[in-house]
Amino acid sequence: MALKDITLGQFFPGSTFLHRLDPRTKLLLVIFYIVALFTARNIAGYALCAAVLAIGAISSKVGFKALFKGLRPVLVILAFTAVLNLFYTVGEGEPLVSFWIFRIYWEGIRTAFFMLIRITMLISSTFLLTYTTSPIRLTDAIEDLLGPLKKIRVPVHELAMIMSIALRFIPLLIEETDKIMSAQKARGADFETGNLIQRAKALIPLLVPLFVSAFRRADELATAMECRCYHGGEGRTRMVRLQYALRDYLSLLLGLCLCLGVFGLNLLGVF
Repeated sequence: MALKDITLGQFFPGSTFLHRLDPRTKLLLVIFYIVALFTARNIAGYALCAAVLAIGAISSKVGFKALFKGLRPVLVILAFTAVLNLFYTVGEGEPLVSFWIFRIYWEGIRTAFFMLIRITMLISSTFLLTYTTSPIRLTDAIEDLLGPLKKIRVPVHELAMIMSIALRFIPLLIEETDKIMSAQKARGADFETGNLIQRAKALIPLLVPLFVSAFRRADELATAMECRCYHGGEGRTRMVRLQYALRDYLSLLLGLCLCLGVFGLNLLGVF
């Protein structure tokens, strides 16, 4: 897996319908989508969620290639989760396969398949959110939605700012890591041969310059914020205020319909 395959935190500018949605609407739509995914109990429910995700990917012009590319770093986690559900889900009757201490039941195969699809679509929907929403607008949306927590003295603005900076730093650190690896490869370093332990040891020389670079960027960011008299969210104004439009209300209505549709398919008992 190449570092360029890690696309979390990247933003692809555009003027599509999904790009023009209010960031608060997109956050709520992702929440609706997650609720629908975790309540789906049959193939029809997952097919409905997959269709909605496909429509979002096509309409935003992000494309399936970018979504699948973002999934590459988590393929090991997906495979591990599927294997655990496959071998540790106990069903009724005789197992389909039995060897040593492992038993594979039809329920295990079904659970592993659904869990794999669920996590894949969950990650893809999150990627679609970050691909079509700039970190600044995402910060404003999080702060606005969590605004009621300010009444109990929760530092909402600071939390939203931390999340935004973390998302922004991911592609920067990946780019910095790629530069350091290229520089060390030019000096004869080898990161691609040997067993897993040898490869892990070869990565140790990357950590020191990477941490130094990360702390330097953090210090520069802190200095820049202090020079601009940043003091948190108290008394701050926004140059662009968030405002719902008709398309946002219609999108939220469609998100609610998705949840209700999945609930209905569960009640109907469709396979």
